[in-house]
Amino acid sequence: MWQEISRIGRKLVHSGLVESHFGNISVRMGDKMLITRSGSALDELTSEKVVEVDVCDTCALDVIASSETVVHRAIYNSTSAFAIVHAHCPYAVTMSLLQGEGCISPLDSEGRYFLGDIPIVQGGIGSAELAVDLAKVLTVHKAAIVHGHGTFAIGRVLDEAYVLTTQVEHSCRIKYLHDLMCK
Repeated sequence: MWQEISRIGRKLVHSGLVESHFGNISVRMGDKMLITRSGSALDELTSEKVVEVDVCDTCALDVIASSETVVHRAIYNSTSAFAIVHAHCPYAVTMSLLQGEGCISPLDSEGRYFLGDIPIVQGGIGSAELAVDLAKVLTVHKAAIVHGHGTFAIGRVLDEAYVLTTQVEHSCRIKYLHDLMCK
């Protein structure tokens, strides 16, 4: 499974959805999850850069896992997701800063159809507040944007979470350009 995480990591970096050492990816496997290690370059992941931790409780390997492990754990415990992609998509981050709070309503037909409104969630990186608030939002939505930080998308498989990440970024780019031209 680490090879699939690595494949998605390379796609995220090569498509400009994240800088290499930011963002994280996880997959749920029963009562465990595989998650990228803290500080790992997503376009250079090896088996040593993916950590297996418990889904229900903290464990000893949390100290080397992503700083967002608590957030992934909360999402898995609140939703039916089996995969999570967290990226720092530039247009999504920009739109969250411009919007502030609430939701971003896509203007493009694909965004409206596949995403609906995209919630903006507040909370510090890897914080308990973010974990609770994001998990709650993702029980209803497939993706959300953390204000000033980046996107979280869930799926039954990694490819679904990746595609949702690209859709959020596309919709945010369209809305940003539209709003810019209409000023």
